[in-house]
Amino acid sequence: MIRKAKAVWRGTGRAGNGQLSTDSGVLDETPYSFKTRFENEKGTNPEELIAAAHAGCFSMATAFQLSGAGHPPESLDCQAHLTMDQVPGGFQISAIHLVLKGKVPGIEQAKFQELVKTAKENCPVSKVLNAEITLDASLV
Repeated sequence: MIRKAKAVWRGTGRAGNGQLSTDSGVLDETPYSFKTRFENEKGTNPEELIAAAHAGCFSMATAFQLSGAGHPPESLDCQAHLTMDQVPGGFQISAIHLVLKGKVPGIEQAKFQELVKTAKENCPVSKVLNAEITLDASLV
C-alpha cells in the first residue's frame, strides 16, 4: 500500500505560503503558511495533520483490538494533543498525548486499559513518530 500527498511551497519560510494535496482529494490545494503553523492563523499545518492522523490511526487500532477481544466498541472519541518545541537548529515534535473516551459495553476497566495500550504501541502512526506518546483512556 502506498499513499501519496503533495506540498507546493512558494517564497521564503516566513513570508511564503503553500498548498497541500492528497491523491484521495480530501486535501486539494489546502493552504498553509508560517502564520497557520506558528501564529494560529486559520488554516492547516503539518503538525495538525500529524495529530489528526495519529488520532485516527489509534482509534482504528483500538477498535480492532477491542473487537478482536470480543468487545466491539460502540464509540471511540480520541483527541491527540501534539507538542512542538523549539530546539537547537529548529523545531521538534516532542510529544503527543492521546485522550480516549470509549463506550464499550461489557468490558472491564483493566481489560480496556490493556487493549488500548496495545493499540497505542502497535498503531502504525505511533511506530513512525520519534516522540513521547502518552495516553489517558477512560470508559464513558
